[in-house]
Amino acid sequence: MEDNSSCSSAGTALSEASFLQRTLERLSSTQCLKVSTEAPVAVIALQRYLSEQPEGQPDSYDVTVTDGVWRAKCSVHPALNHLCSFVYSERRLGHGYICIEKLRCGGERSALLPRIQDVASLPMLVKQGMERSVELQSDVPLQVSRKHYLSLWNNEDPEGDIWTSGSPSSDTVLDVSNITLLSSLESCFRNTWKPLPLLVKIIHKSRLRYYGKFGLKIDYPFQAYFEVADQSGTMSLVLWNELCPEFYQKLSVGTVLYIQNYSLKLSYSNRSHPQMDHHQMTFHSVEICLNARNPTSVVTVVSAKSVLPQLQLDELSNNSACDVICLVTFVGRVERVKSKGNKGPEKFWTYRWIHAVDGSSDRPFILEVFSSSQPEVFSRICPMTYLVCTQMRVCRVEGSLPYLTSSCETETFITGYHKGQPYVSDPRVKSFIQWTKTLKDNVVLQKTSVGGHYCYPCPPQHLPTQVPLVAAADLKKEMETLQYREHKKVAIQGQIAAVRYTKHPKSTESRGTEEREVKNIIFKSPFQEYYHIVPDVAPDVCEPNTQDHPSTAEQTTAPISTAEKISVRGIKRRIQTRKVKQFSLNLRRMAAKRRLSEIEDEEEQEEKESDSGSEDAPNVADSQQNQDSDVISWESSSWPKQKQEVSEYLCEGGLHQDSVSRRFTIDEKDVLLQRSNLQSTHWTPEQSADTPPPVVCPGFYQVTILGINKQMAVDAAFLPVVSSDDPRAVALPQDPHGNTMLSCLSSGFLCPLSHSQSTLPQPEEVLGSAGELEDMHLVCILDLCHLGGDRVEVLISKVYRVTEVSLEQMKVQTLSLSSEPAGNVGSVLLCLWLPLTDLH
Repeated sequence: MEDNSSCSSAGTALSEASFLQRTLERLSSTQCLKVSTEAPVAVIALQRYLSEQPEGQPDSYDVTVTDGVWRAKCSVHPALNHLCSFVYSERRLGHGYICIEKLRCGGERSALLPRIQDVASLPMLVKQGMERSVELQSDVPLQVSRKHYLSLWNNEDPEGDIWTSGSPSSDTVLDVSNITLLSSLESCFRNTWKPLPLLVKIIHKSRLRYYGKFGLKIDYPFQAYFEVADQSGTMSLVLWNELCPEFYQKLSVGTVLYIQNYSLKLSYSNRSHPQMDHHQMTFHSVEICLNARNPTSVVTVVSAKSVLPQLQLDELSNNSACDVICLVTFVGRVERVKSKGNKGPEKFWTYRWIHAVDGSSDRPFILEVFSSSQPEVFSRICPMTYLVCTQMRVCRVEGSLPYLTSSCETETFITGYHKGQPYVSDPRVKSFIQWTKTLKDNVVLQKTSVGGHYCYPCPPQHLPTQVPLVAAADLKKEMETLQYREHKKVAIQGQIAAVRYTKHPKSTESRGTEEREVKNIIFKSPFQEYYHIVPDVAPDVCEPNTQDHPSTAEQTTAPISTAEKISVRGIKRRIQTRKVKQFSLNLRRMAAKRRLSEIEDEEEQEEKESDSGSEDAPNVADSQQNQDSDVISWESSSWPKQKQEVSEYLCEGGLHQDSVSRRFTIDEKDVLLQRSNLQSTHWTPEQSADTPPPVVCPGFYQVTILGINKQMAVDAAFLPVVSSDDPRAVALPQDPHGNTMLSCLSSGFLCPLSHSQSTLPQPEEVLGSAGELEDMHLVCILDLCHLGGDRVEVLISKVYRVTEVSLEQMKVQTLSLSSEPAGNVGSVLLCLWLPLTDLH
């Protein structure tokens, strides 16, 4: 009785403490299966799968939340209409789940998670009577017709517990006296004779291919190609459907397989093939198929080792394949582009740019590495690690140095994953390892960096035909339809109406002072307001756009901007309500008082000038600005009037912290990689809550582009390369130019580039030549990237004078890329510099 009473009391206390359990009890007792309730819970997993409704969104999501006492796996309603409901499956007995139909996301980190030692140890909340529901207790979607989850950000990475990895090779004694050779398979393809077992070695492995679509009645629509070899030659082997989760991660290059009960079929002609110059005989007419049924294939892994030959990049022609080993010095952020030629649900390729060295040259070489169904490796690539990439394709582009891009058969390996790989005994690999031992870590670290905006190849001298020319009126739609970390490159016609240079307040040596923190400003909303950042929060941008909507905007004529004056009340409110340590609060108050005093003095001065009939500030403001100002600017003589007449003004000109690369340090490795990677599917305690230090950024130009029809204006950030240490400086054409505003926008850098910036012109000198931009017809290349939340990166990478562009070339671009009526020019977009090789 005492034990039962204790258990009963504990259960009651648990129920009272758990918001999720109380909600489930209400859902169980209500007649309409819907309740309206609200309480903070923490998201610990977000999982995606193909939707069951073809007319709706292509993807569905399950979310696992916790209140610190229970976990609850819920379905996210596609429409997110309202309330919260309980859904019973009408096609299966004893199956039902909570459906979230409305939610509100908080911007701050959950206070629940740091108190939980092991999230997996929390009990899973299940309605009474449904404890045996497999979907609620296991890692499968709640919708009963789906058997597996997909990766959040692409369809090629294995996702979920169904993907089993490395098991020991079989020690079974095999009878290999009665096997057949690959060379014999072509002759027996059309015969009724049953093929004998095969003993083959894997020499190439492709990434996964997901071919799921609406209406396809296949539980695991996956496929993976392997190139296998024996003493007679090489042939393709295809792993189909449910065998992919079972075997894909167990099989690697060098693995030896003993295969029984396989089938043969004609080869698929439109797939890519790895380059295998070192294998004399390749059979392309048929391929080996392994299935779970009809017939049921039997695959046995046998221990073996092999060595892949390494090739030199300089000896290869365009589109040749090679394997490389290198020391990583720069890792760009992970971005996404829509895949080409995809007929099923919309999907993306995920990729990142990498710089690496191998001792053969003073400059690093450039790799465009796409996700290769190895998410654990792809997400951990960082500077100072050894990287091996197989079957990389050589890309040669006019005006730029060659670079390497992934193929379908590319595999990547980093430090910690090299053990047991066939290349470790290669003499050139050993020679490379010996070379790295001669390097000093502190010297190499000075040349490393992580993240930031990076695009390669550099825009060519002439307007590229691959970049879609979009109407200025369509630009807003292009920005609004961007998905998380999706990158697009577009071109618009117009003229530069204004240029504003913003000095970054202090460098990292002075971060932490109250002066730096008060001057940092965040552009919080894409088209609306500004907020000052308080000292204990890392700034999200270097400086905002200070031009509001035309109806309310004022010309910036003084060191203190209109936006800062608008934000005075925000500073006071934040200083009074922010709960931080007393010391930090005191610093903030003192700094804010000084800043508010400056603003009040400035407003009084403006009022006096206004009363005395003072005129507007001159167009070229650099010579008129106070030397202590962080802003200098230029605008065309017609811009003040034109600004009042534009129908749409996209004020996206701020420079985000994610747009600038950071110096890599070992101590900050985890937080730097977490910031440059995509959002993870599952929360883990190892995820760092630290914020990386602000980037070193001397300043940036905010360029206002007025559309050719003067109905639309957009602000774009221009961050020229000012040092040869910048990752973007590698292979940048460095033809000398006069450092005028136009030549800087056309080249992308200040001249001359070196490790020291002392010889470069000051922003005042560059802006002093901006008058030549007056009414000049230009084509501007913009890089767009969605950085998460409401942050959209808009960077201008190059401008072309229309007088230098062939009108026929522009016509071809517009006609070839428009699949809509003439009013929607540019509605179909391609991404510049996609690899020329077949990535499908």
